[in-house]
Amino acid sequence: MSTYTIGKLAAGAGVHVETIRYYERRGLIEQPPRSPGGYRQYSAEDLWRLRFIARGKELGFTLAEIATVLGPDGGGSTASVLAAARAKLAAVDEQIQELARVRCRLHQLAELCEDGDDADCVALRVVS
Repeated sequence: MSTYTIGKLAAGAGVHVETIRYYERRGLIEQPPRSPGGYRQYSAEDLWRLRFIARGKELGFTLAEIATVLGPDGGGSTASVLAAARAKLAAVDEQIQELARVRCRLHQLAELCEDGDDADCVALRVVS
């Protein structure tokens, strides 16, 4: 079984060493065993977890959400990933709808400022 030093693990996962230490403090990865010389010895499983966390963050998951998906056993079941993906998708859809409403109001404001009364423009009077 191959082991990684913290530097090699960081390089393999594309993160900083301090990120790994932070994830250890947050409980996202376990404290690894140490060599007789005191060096941390990480496993391929630790590398997988770091990559899993990175992919989750790229999809907009928070570290707390990722920790929930990984669960207490640390494996992350298909059911937990599916539930998290559906919840995140619903949240993204809601954000899209809110952004569309904001876009519409901004469009109205731009038209008001181009064609309307200066006082209405400065007061940001747009239809909600």
